[in-house]
Amino acid sequence: MTPGKRKVAVVGVSLSDCGRVDDATPYALHAQAARRALADAGMDRSLVDGFASAGLGTLPPVEVAEYLGLRPTWVDSTAVGGSTWEVMAAHAADAIAAGHAEAVLLVYGSTARADIKAGRRTGNLSFGARGPLQFEVPYGHTLIAKYAMAARRHMHAYGTTLEQLASVAVQARANAALNPDAMFRTPISTDDVLSGPMIADPFTKLHCCLRSDGGAAVLLAAEEYVRDCRTAPVWILGTGEHVSHTTMSEWPDFTVSPAAVSGRLAFERAGVRPDEIEVAELYDAFTYMTLVTLEDLGFCAKGEGGQFVEKGRLTVGGELPVNTDGGGLSAQHPGMRGLFLLVEAVRQLRGEAGERQVWKAGGRLPELAVASGTGGWFCSSGTVVLGRG
Repeated sequence: MTPGKRKVAVVGVSLSDCGRVDDATPYALHAQAARRALADAGMDRSLVDGFASAGLGTLPPVEVAEYLGLRPTWVDSTAVGGSTWEVMAAHAADAIAAGHAEAVLLVYGSTARADIKAGRRTGNLSFGARGPLQFEVPYGHTLIAKYAMAARRHMHAYGTTLEQLASVAVQARANAALNPDAMFRTPISTDDVLSGPMIADPFTKLHCCLRSDGGAAVLLAAEEYVRDCRTAPVWILGTGEHVSHTTMSEWPDFTVSPAAVSGRLAFERAGVRPDEIEVAELYDAFTYMTLVTLEDLGFCAKGEGGQFVEKGRLTVGGELPVNTDGGGLSAQHPGMRGLFLLVEAVRQLRGEAGERQVWKAGGRLPELAVASGTGGWFCSSGTVVLGRG
């Protein structure tokens, strides 16, 4: 934190009902998550003067703020896909540190699964065919295919194997088995992943995230408010953001994600090294995302992600617990999942994760965590380093 600026803490986190939610609107999930986050912090709604949301309404976040009964004097509607919430958290922390806001509420909610089941929408294969995307969509270049191409490139360049990618899904499911709120908890094997129906080569079904309903909320506040909050603070130590490309032809290297930049910035600003991080919550729409993000954040060298994810390193009891709630591969994935990463990181640092709680040597709680979100097809990244105490 820059000298002379206020420290910023996460003082409240929550999830709405998640998984299969057939009887709620996205607005209701926003409201449920927001109420729970305020209750978690023990903070009155009247103190919230900043609001950030994206993805819902004609005028996001104005419509959602109105639904929640808020009249904020600081707002953010940045929309960069799954990394939206880490980027918003960075913006909110900067605003609070500078005195432009006192308490900022970040909220998300989606009924992506229920809408498809009810026929209110269909599964989208692309993000549209206007602008730069017009040069890819006519050739059947789907969202999943873009990730699959990147994974194949990594396999070609570094010898990464299907079994190594599959192990990411297996370990995510092992973590989900400890999470009573995860959508899928039954253990899976490498063979289960490899033998599933092909979605986009090399991804079979279990290489891909699930589709769920759900919402989340995170409340950030200036250091002056911490003593009056119900929960122990988790401090925002450093943040970074980066955008890379939208068309695949403008992506210099399929094996490097924008987390290589956002992560470096976040760690530098936090004054910590990747090897000091004790819990990592990473966007995992596909198994390859976890692997390459681990490389780009500096947890292993470029090309060594395949070997790194082997031997249970990513499980709750592993060397570097990753996606301790089960992630988007097994817990929940209602769309732009980046806010869920922040919620889980905070719960781990506060010691509130129940059976999936990470414990370090000597029975102590972890002190440092990182949440890194990815948007689009590795188009954007936001990384947040958080610390306890």
